[in-house]
Amino acid sequence: MFRHLLYTAFLVFTVSATAQKKGIQSQLDSIQNETQATKFIETNKSNKGKLYVFNKEKHKTQLAKDLFKMGKGSSKVIASDIQKTHYKIIDKYEIPYYRYSYVYFDGSKKSKEEIKDLQNRIISKYQQGFRFGDLAKMYSMDANANRGGDLGWITTGNESSELEAILANDNHNVEEIFAFDLPEKNSFYVAVKTHPTKLIEEIKVLEVTETLN
Repeated sequence: MFRHLLYTAFLVFTVSATAQKKGIQSQLDSIQNETQATKFIETNKSNKGKLYVFNKEKHKTQLAKDLFKMGKGSSKVIASDIQKTHYKIIDKYEIPYYRYSYVYFDGSKKSKEEIKDLQNRIISKYQQGFRFGDLAKMYSMDANANRGGDLGWITTGNESSELEAILANDNHNVEEIFAFDLPEKNSFYVAVKTHPTKLIEEIKVLEVTETLN
């Protein structure tokens, strides 16, 4: 009798655990958008859910490559002895990105007259055939000078800096040089659009960690 009770208890526990694991996957399968994903994270705090955005140009890990091959709504599971990590593709889209290089001048360290003269000098040198990257290394007053002023791929959005917001309005041709100022920031620039506008794929991914018993 006691052995039968033990077996029954073990069977109930196993079925319950299996149902719970299936339940998590079932919940993830039902998530169709970011609002539902956010609600899942809030109501399942023990699973430590997080939302990530993967950018195909920036993220080159094997995980990112695998996720980019999957369609919207698809899931991937990576398991270890102690946990399962679920990745659910919430959204998949392309957005325009822009690429510029710039020279920065600090208005607290140089007068506006000095900066204007330097901006004109850089534009003149560039038009004479000097490489913009070399000019940035020579004149720019921030750490980006070490990269020849290259800002990398940028886009518009809530997290864009004022500099990026101005450059990403895309009113310039490739290799066109121009000067602009952010006087309220005491910042002054010369910039060149270095690449054509590019549509870059991004995916929004829900990551959920499931602890195994």
